[in-house]
Amino acid sequence: MMPDVSQLSTPRPRQAALTNALLGIVAERGLDEVSVRDVATAAGVSIGTVQYYFPTKDAMLGAAFTEVVDRIRTRMQAIELGPDVRANLSALLRELLPVDARRAEETRIWLAFAARAAISPTLAESQRTVLTEIVDALTEGFIAARGERADPTRCRLAAQVTVAAADGLALHAVSSGSKPTRHLADPLEQLLDALLAEDRLP
Repeated sequence: MMPDVSQLSTPRPRQAALTNALLGIVAERGLDEVSVRDVATAAGVSIGTVQYYFPTKDAMLGAAFTEVVDRIRTRMQAIELGPDVRANLSALLRELLPVDARRAEETRIWLAFAARAAISPTLAESQRTVLTEIVDALTEGFIAARGERADPTRCRLAAQVTVAAADGLALHAVSSGSKPTRHLADPLEQLLDALLAEDRLP
């Protein structure tokens, strides 16, 4: 995954090229297989250049995670929300699923980050921040969907349940070696129907 050498002429493009090289390695072989030398080779730069931008493995993974989060955030922000709140919730949740090759790569990176965050307070804080942002957005969606009947606390619980379900589906998909499929969204659709039913939470 060699980048165009012209992209390496300024600091930001150079860092972006290194991050892209890193993403490819993590997605293909996992975090444990990442080395400074691998990233340097993939990006076509010196080991010293990689160490300048990523002095530690946590710094490398943090950059990869930030890039994945930015991609997800950009896709979510690009969704055109309409009057159908149920459809809006569905559209937002689908962005968390590995329904194509690129999102499957993002999921593998997300899982690598989550595993590393279990032993790294700094990475754990980054993960909490991102999850809070996602849960906040979905909570607002559930509140809008329930209207006057909405209980903010129950709506937040519903948001947390759906995020946990999306994480579980994504983990199963990539860990079982399944090809990305849009059928992954079916269980989430059923869950949304249950959570938004008149006689169910929230």
